[in-house]
Amino acid sequence: MKKRAIAGLALCGAILAAHTLQAEPEIVSGPAAEPDCFAPWGDDTAFFKFPKKDGPYRIALANGYIANTWRIQMIQTAKAYAAQPEVAAKLAEFKVVSTGEDVPAQIAAINNFIDAGYDAIVVNAQNPTAFGAVIKRAKREGVVLVAFDNILDTTDAINVNVDQTGLGQLWADWLIDRLPDGGKLLEVRGVAGTSVDTDRHNGLRDTLAASGKAFEVIEVVGKWDDGVAQKATADAIAASGPFDGIAGQGGDTGIVQAMMDAGHPMVPFGGETENGFRKFCAADDDLDCVSAGTGPAQVAVAMKVAIAALEGQVVPQSVKLPLAVAADPDMAEGVDYFPDESDNFFVGNSFPTCGINFSAQEIMGQTKDNQ
Repeated sequence: MKKRAIAGLALCGAILAAHTLQAEPEIVSGPAAEPDCFAPWGDDTAFFKFPKKDGPYRIALANGYIANTWRIQMIQTAKAYAAQPEVAAKLAEFKVVSTGEDVPAQIAAINNFIDAGYDAIVVNAQNPTAFGAVIKRAKREGVVLVAFDNILDTTDAINVNVDQTGLGQLWADWLIDRLPDGGKLLEVRGVAGTSVDTDRHNGLRDTLAASGKAFEVIEVVGKWDDGVAQKATADAIAASGPFDGIAGQGGDTGIVQAMMDAGHPMVPFGGETENGFRKFCAADDDLDCVSAGTGPAQVAVAMKVAIAALEGQVVPQSVKLPLAVAADPDMAEGVDYFPDESDNFFVGNSFPTCGINFSAQEIMGQTKDNQ
C-alpha cells in the first residue's frame, strides 16, 4: 500500500513537472512576430515563445496609482483598445483594478487574477523589485505577465516601455543647451518608488553632473499631477526661487500655472506631453520648452504583446517604444497639441508601427472605474 502511494505521488509529481515545463515560455531566437512593433530593447534582449492557447482570452489590468490624469487616461485607453472590434473578438473578458500606492495590495490583485484563471495580466507596477514571488508564480502557472511604463526588475516577465532614463537625459541636454553657464533648476518629480520616477531623475541628474556646468537643483514631488505639482512649484518658488530652468516629469500645466500666479519669469522648461502644457508652449513666446514622453497608449501595446504571446507568437522579453517629442517653436496645432481638447489630455497616443492610433473621443468616452 505504501509503495503504491509513493508511486502515485511520484506520478503526480511527474505530471505536475511536465505541466509546469509545458506552461513556461521557451527562450527562442528572434526576430519577433511583428518586429516593427515589438522592437527589442537591445541586441542582447531575449525572445519568448509561450505555449499557444486557444482564445478568446481573459486579460486583466492590475494598475496601482490612480490619482493623476495620465493613469486615468491610461485606463480609459486600455478599455478603448479592448473595445476595438478586432481586439474584442479575441477577448472573453477584460478586467481592470486599481489598488493605489499600496504595493502589497497590487501584488494581492495579481495573485487573485492568477487564482481566477486569467490568461494574461498587464501591470503598471508600483515598485520594480517587490514582485519577485508573484512573477515566478505567473511564469510557473503559464500566465503571461506584461509590465509597462513602471516596469519590473526581472527577465521572467515581459516589459514594455520607453527609455525613461533617456527622457531625463533629453530634458537635461535641452536645458544645458539653453543654460550654457549653468543655473538654478527646479526638478518636479513623480511618484516616489516607481521605476519611471527613478529612471527619469537619474537620467536628468547624471547628465547635468556630467556636463561640468554649475547647476543647482531644487527637488520637489509633484506626483505627475497638475494640482500637486502646482502647489509644490508654488511652495518652491516662494522658498527657493527664482529658477533659471525647470524639468517636470508631469503635472506640467500646473507648474506653468504656478509660475504665472507667482509672476515668475517664463524660463526654459523640459516637460511631459500634456495638452495644456503644449498649449502654453505654443501660445507664450516667452516660454521656451520641449515636451517629450509617451502617451498612456503604451498600455495598448502591452495588451497587444500579451495577446501575441498567448497566440504563441515570438515576442521580446523587453519591448522598446519610441518617445513622442515636440519642441517650441515647432509645435503644430492639431498634431502636437489640440486647442479644443482638455488641458489634462496627454498627447502622443499613436504607435503607427503597431497599428495603434486613438482619437481623443475614443479615449475620453471610456470610464476610469474598476470593472
